[in-house]
Amino acid sequence: MMTPYTLDGMLCQPMTLSVPLDHQQPQGAQITLFARTLVDKDRQDDNLPWLLFLQGGPGFGAPRPTARSGWLKRALQEFRVLLLDQRGTGNSTPVSAQALAHLTPTEQADYLRHFRADNIVRDAECWRAQLSPERPWSLLGQSFGGFCCLTYLSLFPEALREVYITGGIPPLGRRADEVYEATLRRVADKQDALCTRFPAMQGLLDRLATHLHHNEVCLPNGQRLTVEQFQQQGLDLGASDGPESLYYLLEGAFDGEQLNPAFLYQLQGMQPFNSHPIFAILHESIYAEGLATAWAAERVRQRHPDLNWAPGKALRFTGEMIYPWMFEQFRELRPLREAAHLLAEKRDWPPLYDRARLAANLVPVACAVYAEDMYVEFDYSRDTLKGLGSSRVWITNEYEHNGIRADGERILDRLITLNRDR
Repeated sequence: MMTPYTLDGMLCQPMTLSVPLDHQQPQGAQITLFARTLVDKDRQDDNLPWLLFLQGGPGFGAPRPTARSGWLKRALQEFRVLLLDQRGTGNSTPVSAQALAHLTPTEQADYLRHFRADNIVRDAECWRAQLSPERPWSLLGQSFGGFCCLTYLSLFPEALREVYITGGIPPLGRRADEVYEATLRRVADKQDALCTRFPAMQGLLDRLATHLHHNEVCLPNGQRLTVEQFQQQGLDLGASDGPESLYYLLEGAFDGEQLNPAFLYQLQGMQPFNSHPIFAILHESIYAEGLATAWAAERVRQRHPDLNWAPGKALRFTGEMIYPWMFEQFRELRPLREAAHLLAEKRDWPPLYDRARLAANLVPVACAVYAEDMYVEFDYSRDTLKGLGSSRVWITNEYEHNGIRADGERILDRLITLNRDR
């Protein structure tokens, strides 16, 4: 047990737990999970139910609370909260090129195959056995965390009291190619809106692309910055303040004819792939059940010539898509290149969802589905919800994908009301 502390009226308790790397071999290799419990300091002795927060990703640690605000403010009115660093993230046993350097590429791929939603859910059950063994708990899943919620409902519905999902209904029955085609259309719409809002934007983008084409530009970490890398900043267009952030980034990109060092430092900080390798290595696998994804995003990209920039063309953004060339360009991904290729060709991924069990589900589920979500296709979410029993949905265009961060107190309160008012 680690030392607890108090923050803004919350009692915070960091904790660790050892779990099997492979839950099918409980006596085999173990990994460590990190989590943090939070409870209203004045209610620490009350018999409150638990709420597990499942973070978006894959490959990102749980939020680090700085104040009793947002969705936490609402949750702590009636729950104890568990913020879990999913396996391989945050303070849990890390996944990085350095941590896996002692393994062969085949061994790396075999190790990494255990880091999908099914094992995240099994890890969560190990936590529940420690914290709430006699009592089902509730889930709040954001983005990929919502995908994990449906896996949880498929594997252990008896462990769940109620489920809340924000921007995270998985596209059941859709291949990765279909997902990326749909999300690319959303990215294009977001970019068109951005350039309409800021008329100088397209010119700034084209100037930067031309400069990168004619000059070897390196980020502060020594990694060469390419046009393809910069196109990936389209990732940011799906957040509520993303378009403005990109415009202001580009507005200050140049110092005369050279790139401003401040721009390069800021851009490096906006790239998630070196610091969160699971996001790159296992992103496509969240859409894989029994089939190889085989670099689906790259296939889709090649069907869109406007994405292949050349001098004289307008630069177009890509979005939440992973490409094989990234494992040549991003310095922390290079040592994992061969393992990533092996995982892209893996054909025996186990199923993540039990559709029959989901259709018969009795656990109350309340979902916020964002009509203009750039990361999780609205139409596919609605299709999935048609096959999810005991679910209620709030469809809104008030928020982007990061609604839970932008206005979490209101969103969670709305979902709790939706679940309880039955």
